[in-house]
This record gives sequence, structure tokens and C-alpha cells, in this order.
Amino acid sequence: MWPAALVHLFTAMGIVCALMAVMAVFAGAWEAVFAWLGLALIIDGLDGTFARMAKVKRYLPRFSGDQLDLVIDYVTYAFVPAVALLQAGFLQGGSGVVLASMILLSSLFHFSDTQSKADDYSFVGFPAIWNAVAFYVFAFDLSEWVTAVVVLVCVGLTFVPLKWAHPLRTPALRPVTLGAMVLWGIAAASTLLTGFPAGLWEKGVLLLAGVYGVALTLWSGRAR
Repeated sequence: MWPAALVHLFTAMGIVCALMAVMAVFAGAWEAVFAWLGLALIIDGLDGTFARMAKVKRYLPRFSGDQLDLVIDYVTYAFVPAVALLQAGFLQGGSGVVLASMILLSSLFHFSDTQSKADDYSFVGFPAIWNAVAFYVFAFDLSEWVTAVVVLVCVGLTFVPLKWAHPLRTPALRPVTLGAMVLWGIAAASTLLTGFPAGLWEKGVLLLAGVYGVALTLWSGRAR
């Protein structure tokens, strides 16, 4: 039972990362914001494997790791990035609040959608990865109006039944996807170490990885 409980505690540490990220937002420490969100992302990527190893559903059936994960993901993937975009001025004024609200509302739809994942583990519709979207906004130092367009497009894509590849579990072109993810991680880490906006080579890698992700989504076609 204790290994299963420790896995749940490991998952729950993602909300502590969210707290630290929020504190960094209001301190204006933008690199720290995304470092904490990155740590939460790593926890999210590992906890499922740990849960299967510890057989948490068998030893702690009363507590749902899936529900715990969804609550933390909503905060780290949507809420904190929306606040960061507002606080940093990429979304401003009343229109900025409206756009941030659209981020949160569309994300609620995604996280409550019981058919948000396809049989091949792809996400159906834009998977509410606003932490990545916000990172790109900071890394490329996008203008307010470009940020608004990006937000509107991503919100709209939440309701379009395209299949977005899961970087770890979608089988189609998995080796290429994993390679792109590794390169993306290196560029992202370098950006956080050197500070926003990203340098030239980091921007190149981030842009190519983003284009690959969109191309893979279009190639996969509409979800059934």
C-alpha cells in the first residue's frame, strides 16, 4: 500500500509546482515560472508509469490517480499559463481578460471530455497545452495582437476533431516524435538558463519542433 500512496504523493507534488509557479508569476520571474511548470510536466510524464508499477488501482482503489492528475493538469496546463500571459502583458485590458477566460473555459471542455483521447492515445482536439503555448509567446516575445490570434486559433482548435500526437504514447512516427521532443527540451532548457526571449538557435529548434507537431496532426487526419 505504501508504494501506491507514495505514487499519489508524487503526483500531488505537481500542485506544489503550480503554487511555486504562481509565486514566480507575481514576482515577474518568468524563467522560474516555466521551470516550475516544466517540473510539473516531468512529474505528469512519469507518474503514470510509477502508478502501473505500484498497482495503485489495486492497493488504493478509493483514490483516483486519474482525477488527481486532471485537477493538477488543469492548474498547470491552463490556469497558471493564462495568469502568466495576463501578468506579463501579452494579454492586456478587458480583451486580455476575455481571452484568458476563453483559455480557461475551453480547457474545462477539454478536461471534462470523456472522448478527448483516441484509441492510439492521440488527443482529440487541441489538448489544452497552454503551458507550451505561453512558453512560445515568451520565447518569441510575441506582440499583443499576435498573442491574441494564437489564443483564438488554439481555443477554436479545441473543438475541431483533429488528432494531436501524444509525444510518448502515440505510435505513429514515434521515433521521430521522441527525437523532436528531446531537441525541444534541450532548446527550452537553454532558453530558461539564458533568459527570455530565446536565442537564435533555440528559436530555430522550437519553431521546427512546433511545425513538426502541427504537420503530424494534419497528417494523422480527423479523429474517428
